[in-house]
Amino acid sequence: MLNLAVLGIGLFVAVLIGSWLLKRVRGGSADERQSRERHREAQKREPPVDIGDVVEVAIREFTDHHSGERRAVGKVEGFVVFIENVPERCEPTDVLRVKVLSFNRGHTSATATALEAV
Repeated sequence: MLNLAVLGIGLFVAVLIGSWLLKRVRGGSADERQSRERHREAQKREPPVDIGDVVEVAIREFTDHHSGERRAVGKVEGFVVFIENVPERCEPTDVLRVKVLSFNRGHTSATATALEAV
């Protein structure tokens, strides 16, 4: 009886490890693979904005920056722009006029400051 329990536990552990290895070999979920592919594509192209540009961006969502500040996330031609100093009354889908301040290390996203709601 004890041998059957040990065999069952061993089989369970083997299946668990096998499924983990299969996921690692396949590269994660479909969403994770798609996200990595989009990131690689973004690294290959030039950003559609330059530092100092003033552009209009629709807010897609909000995120909390590691500083604790609320930031809006928008896109310019599919390029991610993190927007700081967003007025409290703003909500997703609102449009802001922003000034591009900097790029991340790989130039796959930018940081901008909100100038005004449009």
